[in-house]
Amino acid sequence: MKKLDALVVGAGFAGLYMLHKLRQDGFTAQVVEAGSGVGGTWFWNRYPGARCDIPSVQYSYSFDSELEQEWTWKERYSAQPEILEYLDHVADRYALRDGILFETRVTAAQWNEESRRWTVATDTGTTFDVQHLILATGALSDPKLPDLPGLENFTGPILHTAKWDASVDLTGKRVCHFGIGSSGIQTVAAIANQVGELTVFSRTPSFAVPCSNPLLSAEDSAAAKAGYPAMREIMRHSALSFATLPKSGSAKECDPAEREQRLEGAWTESTFSLLMEFDDLLFDDESNALATDFARRRLARTIADPEKARKLIPQGYPLGSRRLCTEIGFYDAMNGEHVALVDVREEPVVQITADSVDTAQGSYPADAIIFATGFDACVGAIKAINITGRGGQQIANEWADGPRAYLGLAVAGFPNMFTITGPGSPSVLSNVVVSIEQHVEWIARCLSDMRAQGQSVIEADPCAEQAWMQHAHEVAHMTVFPRANSWYQGRTADGREVFMPYVGGVGAYRAKCDAVRDAGYEGFLLG
Repeated sequence: MKKLDALVVGAGFAGLYMLHKLRQDGFTAQVVEAGSGVGGTWFWNRYPGARCDIPSVQYSYSFDSELEQEWTWKERYSAQPEILEYLDHVADRYALRDGILFETRVTAAQWNEESRRWTVATDTGTTFDVQHLILATGALSDPKLPDLPGLENFTGPILHTAKWDASVDLTGKRVCHFGIGSSGIQTVAAIANQVGELTVFSRTPSFAVPCSNPLLSAEDSAAAKAGYPAMREIMRHSALSFATLPKSGSAKECDPAEREQRLEGAWTESTFSLLMEFDDLLFDDESNALATDFARRRLARTIADPEKARKLIPQGYPLGSRRLCTEIGFYDAMNGEHVALVDVREEPVVQITADSVDTAQGSYPADAIIFATGFDACVGAIKAINITGRGGQQIANEWADGPRAYLGLAVAGFPNMFTITGPGSPSVLSNVVVSIEQHVEWIARCLSDMRAQGQSVIEADPCAEQAWMQHAHEVAHMTVFPRANSWYQGRTADGREVFMPYVGGVGAYRAKCDAVRDAGYEGFLLG
């Protein structure tokens, strides 16, 4: 059994920086990673068209100015291979690979009250005795498959965007594709001209804005590198951790002609520009309704077939309450004559056969099936580990009544365990790399402070945890976010919804975490 100060689960953006920071601060640490390489989300999600929807120069580490200057991004919005190349570079630059155990999955972790340490088991038989367990498992890393009758009868390849098999050739094939969230929109656009026939099955369509994605010139890169310090400072303290701040003014109070002009300009500017064109779109129902109406009208001009438009234009939820997606060629693909669209609310799937998907109204031939059906977001990868805390508490059972964590960092009843971008933190409603760096640095400082003060155990106070989650709930319900059925919502055992990310703003959240630290880790029990 290997004895360490800390075990980190996952080798994505969070795990790599956590390992580097722990080593810098003099702790013995090990990363355990299920994949055969680094990258986390960007290792597993290799589907055609996979791309980040945050500008590359912003979706990158800020902890080392030399790294910023030596790496040059190729595109405004980088594709998966470039992001993975970047993370490979980081792993090599800081000599991190010797601290990562690849192709190994953590299966269980048990808190030992007597030793005040964790015993961690893996699927390869390797075990660890560690003081601190740090979960860098990622918010979008536990893929979900729909429960479709007869799926086991299908004889062709079944693909999931998060577990893509690149050896499958889709050329000329009849493909049935489920899901048009962010990953689905990218996949459909990428494969539409390759396949013979494409049938897209949708339940809840997404708002998607066109993505202007130019190659970055030498001048663009030089300007970005010169502007990194000022840009990073804005990102750390803005609401969504973007370098662009919301524009002032209310949509409902703006002159209609001017409002239309502003929204039209924002439509093609960047991924989230539409939501930031006025500063009340995520808070005021009337203003949001005006922007939502604009988006629907804009999509109606984009989708040629009125029947497809009826099924593709989102209804029943406010703009921004589900993730706003970017598209490069998605609506062009959907306009293709060889592309069919099925709304499963109108045509529920009744069975999968050896070579078709059958609905209540028809049968759709299939040589391959693709699922872009998302993840058990924020909590799935953590619940997949059999984690047993103080007094035999198990994390999956404790979260049955709703995901909870103090500041999204620690869970009451699970001492010396940290959750990077866990429930109750900005996580997926932010530029997640900024949020990851903030959590990693906070955790590393906490461990150093504990060492300096001779403390061996830290645990979230249940009262502080409950108060924080209540605050997060109240803040969320001041916005439009909880008004859609989305993966931002966690589910309780009795079917209630719990909004998982913290929407009070990245800057405000950072200030709260700093205040907790400066007050001697207020809300934590130390011993």
